[in-house]
Amino acid sequence: MNRVGKLYFKYGTMGSAKTAMLLTQAYNFEERGMKYLCMKPIIDDRENDNVIRSRIGIERKCSWIYPDSDLYAMLKQMFENSQNVKDWILIDECQFLSTLQIDQLARIVDDYGVNVVCYGLRTDFQSHAFEGSKRLFELADTIEEIKSTCSCGRKTIINARIDSTGNIVTDGDQVEIGGDDKYVSLCRRCWRNRSIESTQRGAIKFEDE
Repeated sequence: MNRVGKLYFKYGTMGSAKTAMLLTQAYNFEERGMKYLCMKPIIDDRENDNVIRSRIGIERKCSWIYPDSDLYAMLKQMFENSQNVKDWILIDECQFLSTLQIDQLARIVDDYGVNVVCYGLRTDFQSHAFEGSKRLFELADTIEEIKSTCSCGRKTIINARIDSTGNIVTDGDQVEIGGDDKYVSLCRRCWRNRSIESTQRGAIKFEDE
């Protein structure tokens, strides 16, 4: 292939407008007559239809990525059909992809010269790296942080999980799909302080019982 593509990783905390940026990029591609494909892991099942939708209401149709999807085989078939060659692949919620699937995307970039842009979270609610994000840090040609601000003015880095009363949750499964009702983006200091406060409230409640 004569084309030279890149694997991009654009990460930020929840609420940092990652999805809106993806959809804006897709719109710009349409305006310029460039071919693109939007994709998204089906694990994010908040929407019943196959769309990527931002909080501000814009959306685009997308192709589902299943846990067992072979992305190299899927995209290879597409690129070998000369009527359906894409210049760009835009992937939302890439943190939910497996290490193997990130490897497959990197191989697609190298073999077919397509550009793949992955948008997602860096870490989970316990500040541990997601599998897909970890592999992107290891393989991506270009890594960009999409910054957002904590209520205290510092940069957010933690996707804190909260309960129905707003207390920080520190235990549970890594993946629990939700929005503002379940997560809040915080800087490290605010996350630590609120976690301590939630633990203390829990201890007081237990003693009262």
